[in-house]
Amino acid sequence: MATPQRNSSVLLIVGGGIAAYKSLELIRLLRTADIAVRTVLTKAGANFVTALSLASLSGEKVYEDLFSLTDETEMGHIQLSRSTDLVVVAPATADLLAKAAQGLANDLASTLLLASNKPILVAPAMNWRMWEHPATRRNCAQLRTDGVMFVGPNEGAMACGESGFGRMAEPAEIFDAIQDHFAGGTNLRGSLAGRKVVITAGPTHEPIDPVRYIANRSSGKQSYAIARAARAAGAEVVLVSGPVNLPAPDGVRVLRVETARQMASAVDASLPCDIFIAAAAVADWRVADDQNEKIKKGAHGPPELKLVENPDILATISRHVSARPNLVVGFAAETEKLIEHAREKLARKGCDLIVANDVSPAAGVMGGDENTMVIITSDGETVWPKRDKDAAAAQLVEHLALLLTQREGR
Repeated sequence: MATPQRNSSVLLIVGGGIAAYKSLELIRLLRTADIAVRTVLTKAGANFVTALSLASLSGEKVYEDLFSLTDETEMGHIQLSRSTDLVVVAPATADLLAKAAQGLANDLASTLLLASNKPILVAPAMNWRMWEHPATRRNCAQLRTDGVMFVGPNEGAMACGESGFGRMAEPAEIFDAIQDHFAGGTNLRGSLAGRKVVITAGPTHEPIDPVRYIANRSSGKQSYAIARAARAAGAEVVLVSGPVNLPAPDGVRVLRVETARQMASAVDASLPCDIFIAAAAVADWRVADDQNEKIKKGAHGPPELKLVENPDILATISRHVSARPNLVVGFAAETEKLIEHAREKLARKGCDLIVANDVSPAAGVMGGDENTMVIITSDGETVWPKRDKDAAAAQLVEHLALLLTQREGR
C-alpha cells in the first residue's frame, strides 16, 4: 500500500442515503492515517447521520448551510472548496452526481463541487436501477470526461431489499483509493473504476429437437478471463454466458443463456455500458423449425434441416442508435487468412476493434489455456505474443481502458 504525503487534507461531502453511516468509519480511517478531514453534511444526509457524530470523529466543524451568515462573511464555500487537497463525495447519490454533471449549485455541496479547483473522488451509492438508468450513465460519463475519479459502486444487497450494482464501496476501499491518490497513483482503484463492461462468452446451443443441437467447440475460457480482468480493474461486469463448464467469476453478474436469440436479448437488456466485448462464439445459424419431439430415424434417411441466420449481436450493438457503448469490441475466430478475414469483419460489423484468433486445430486455442491475440483496428494490426488466457485478458483490458480514455478526450 502506498503511503500518502504528510499533512494531507480531505473535504468529505456526505450525501443522503443509508450508506452515509459508512462515512463515519471512513473518517476514522483517515484520521488514523493523519489525514485531516472537514465534512459537509447535506440536508438529506442529515437524515442518516448527525453533525455531532461527524464533528466528534473529525475534530472539525461540520458545514451544512450555503447561506450561513458565519461561514459566508468570507465566502466560505469558496474557501472550503480550495483549502483542501481532495474533495470526496461518499455517498455520492444520483442527485449529487446529476448536479455535479450539469453544473448546478443550489446547495452547499453542489456549490462546493462547482467552485472547487481540486481533484474530486466520488463513491456512488444508489438503487441498482437508478445506477443503470441512462440518465445516471450519461452523468457519470460527463463527470469522467471532466476528470472526476470514481471508486465503486459494488454489487450486493441493499437496504431496499434488492441486490445489484449500486452498493457504495466499503470505507476501506475508499480509504485505499484516497491513499493511492495522495501517493501519486494514476490508476485510481483500477483503470476501469466506475465503468460498466458487458461481455459475451462461450458457445450458443441452437436446438434441433429436445435432445440435439447445433453448437461449436468454444470453452468460454478467454471470455471468463476477460471478465475477471475487467472486474479486477474496477469495472462493473455483466457476463452473458452461453453453456460452459466454468465457475462464475467473483463479483461478476453472470446471465446464463442457451441460444443466440436469448444472448441478444440479454445483451440488449444490459445496456447502457461503457465497453461491449463480443467474445462469444455465437452460432451463425439455427434450425428454422426445431421439433418438440425427438426426430426418429426413418426409411427416407436423414431429415432435411432448413437453416436461418441468427441475430448479429455485434453488428446490432455497433449500430445501436440510442445506447451504443463508447467502445465496441468484436472477436474473429478464423482458421485461414486471419488478418484478411478479421479486417473484413471489422468493416462489416461497424465495431471499433477486432481481436483476431487463429482457431485452427494446430493452434489449440479453442478449449486450450493459451492464446495469441491479433488486435485489428482501422489503423493497422498488432500481434501480441502467445500467453496464457488470463495474461492475455489482463493485457486486453488495460489496452481497452487506455483506448476508452483517449476516446473520451481525457
